[in-house]
Amino acid sequence: MAAPIAVAIDAPDIETAARWASEVAPHVSTVKVGLELYLRYGPEVVGTLRGGNKTSVFLDLKLHDIPATVAGAARNLARLKPSILTVHAAGGREMISAAVEAAPQTTIAAVTLLTSLDDAALADVGITGPSADAARRLAVLAVESGARALVCSPNEVASLRAEVGPEVTLITPGVRPAGADHGDQARVATPEAAYEAGADLLVIGRPITRAADPGAAAASIAAALRRAEAASA
Repeated sequence: MAAPIAVAIDAPDIETAARWASEVAPHVSTVKVGLELYLRYGPEVVGTLRGGNKTSVFLDLKLHDIPATVAGAARNLARLKPSILTVHAAGGREMISAAVEAAPQTTIAAVTLLTSLDDAALADVGITGPSADAARRLAVLAVESGARALVCSPNEVASLRAEVGPEVTLITPGVRPAGADHGDQARVATPEAAYEAGADLLVIGRPITRAADPGAAAASIAAALRRAEAASA
């Protein structure tokens, strides 16, 4: 069974992206297309990464605009049949609702707070108080607006699960195997810790794609998650 991992395919070109997607496909449930790759290659990249694999495609474009614009963008993107599409929860109730209504067959995931932001960085943009409190407020707003998934750091998974209940999918970037470089992530956890806290889908990029063998790296992390699941059963 494929592990609940979305591999961030942040490749320099579409050929490398396709190779990485093919190599990790036997081990993970999802491949994630971010803004940089999508803007370079457009809708073509979705079909290329999906290929003949059974993996789902997660479009992480973080839409954030007025409701009418986001609705139009979500409607167009839904034609590509992504399993998940992200919007920023900070866009507000009407914007989130507009995305949900425009793409009813796609899971709209609301990004609470970027995992690159710590409390000091959040204060710089006017979000005061602990990051966990801000993430909780945005999560509640998003779910009340129709979002069926939330993107949050591993640090907020347990508290958001208690807040929004079991039916909402929690997606966690900022996941790094023990000993891995944190890169530009400020709020991180190991895959096992994020999963045990209640995350449904773990976003992992560079620890897999920058490995000498991305397929083997994905398989190793997937095996570690299965061991963690067995130990908690």
